[in-house]
Amino acid sequence: MLETVRGPRQLIVGEGVAQNIPRVVAESGSRVLVVTDQVLLRQPGVAEIVAAVREKVDVVEVFADATSDVPLADVALAVSAAAKVDADVILAIGGGTVIDLAKIVGVIRRHGGTPRDFYGESKVPGPTIPLVAVPTTSGTGSELTPVSVLTDPDRELKVGVSSVHIVPDFAIVDPELTYTCPATVTAHSGIDAFCHAVESYTARPRAHGPRDPVEQVFLGRNPVTDHYALLAAERIARGLRRAVRNGGDKDARADMSYGSVLAGLAFSHAGNAAPHALQYPIGAATHTPHGLGVGLLLPYALAAARNAIGDRLAILAGVCGLDVTDASEAEAADAFLTWLNGLLADIGIPPTLADIGVARADLPRFAEMASGVTRLIQNHPGPTDTASLTAILEAAWTGDR
Repeated sequence: MLETVRGPRQLIVGEGVAQNIPRVVAESGSRVLVVTDQVLLRQPGVAEIVAAVREKVDVVEVFADATSDVPLADVALAVSAAAKVDADVILAIGGGTVIDLAKIVGVIRRHGGTPRDFYGESKVPGPTIPLVAVPTTSGTGSELTPVSVLTDPDRELKVGVSSVHIVPDFAIVDPELTYTCPATVTAHSGIDAFCHAVESYTARPRAHGPRDPVEQVFLGRNPVTDHYALLAAERIARGLRRAVRNGGDKDARADMSYGSVLAGLAFSHAGNAAPHALQYPIGAATHTPHGLGVGLLLPYALAAARNAIGDRLAILAGVCGLDVTDASEAEAADAFLTWLNGLLADIGIPPTLADIGVARADLPRFAEMASGVTRLIQNHPGPTDTASLTAILEAAWTGDR
């Protein structure tokens, strides 16, 4: 068996660890580009971090105009901001959009070119400038993953840059920075993290040659990713509802921060599957949040693959706190899927694609587009032909779980 695990040079998780950011940044460079957004920059905690960094380094340039889904226009503006101060280190403070933007800026800063030069897997030719990633949400896992997802106006679905070279050098995950995260963002980012855990745990295992860990980014599940995925599912199942209902619940916020990190470690190797691939064209068409889309699609994709993963769904039931001690495998799998539907309803995820404005006539086209996202679709444990993917979307459109 061939295994590999990817992650930052240093991962620091816990309440109060944000105080280490100025030192870590200063030890990585002296001319800093801070990437964030306008809302976060007005948060006292983020403003204090930026002020503390200014005291430690020679130059700080703040790019605070990051917008949702990383449009290429944002990349160009952020690259210009980095060039303005000849940045030699990037500090990203924000959610997945902000950190994904920082990743691609680091690539272009070191290697030149445009984002389109790096679309796909393993196209980044080498290390980028140092990146310190500080998440303010608990969900995307971008602070420790090898992926940057972008929106290209010339394409009908989101595109990914995937490379071991864009894993942030340092990830500093402080639950205290998530306390002010709004309930809707908490829900969408949190269910995204849960999808990362479940999709990693149910991903198709694949045989590999010795060169695959360098030439490919997502490799399917293995015992190491299973370990991270189950720990993540347990934490998120325990904390997500509570964090959405009460953003000041410190225990729930800690569970979500740890759960998101663990899920990110799992999918950095195992990869995501059909829910993420299908969300790419749907998200681009409907302009709905990524987490909402993958959360909505998850139960339908799992149901479609149930024959292949019933044993794993049964294990997830126990991990998520359901009493399935005396249940059969089939009963436990049913219990998990029922529980998942309840979780989605409780945190405000719509039950059908029709609810988010998807036209039924577009489903075959979306399935065809998703089938081309090979790095994700190859991990799905069920059938992956276009007809099967269309059937998942049909079920999600009608609400047939």
